[in-house]
Amino acid sequence: QLQLAESGGGLVQTGGSLRLSCAASGRTLTMGWFRQTPGKEREFVAVVTWNGRFTDYADSVKGRFTISRHNDESTVYLQMNSLKPEDTAVYFCAAGTPTNPRVQNEYRYWGQGTQVTVSS
Repeated sequence: QLQLAESGGGLVQTGGSLRLSCAASGRTLTMGWFRQTPGKEREFVAVVTWNGRFTDYADSVKGRFTISRHNDESTVYLQMNSLKPEDTAVYFCAAGTPTNPRVQNEYRYWGQGTQVTVSS
């Protein structure tokens, strides 16, 4: 059973930066970040394949967020720059072998989430 642990969330002002980390307990899989706000569906943010060769981003974060992984550390990072109030959400790390990496149901393993709050 793969376990994921997110960290790095917090409160930041508009235009600021945060870096989220997701530490995996086991084997290397495709890993993605999703986010969710109250009353809304969990939405795709970014994904990186197991070997780091392919990344994809939601249009809303493209150019501001960067996903990367360090397999030696079994850790995936999400660098978030130029943050906006609409980025406020609980961010979840997910791992699996998705056919469509933008679909949350394609991921088998999930972390507990970390809160990101961007003040205006």
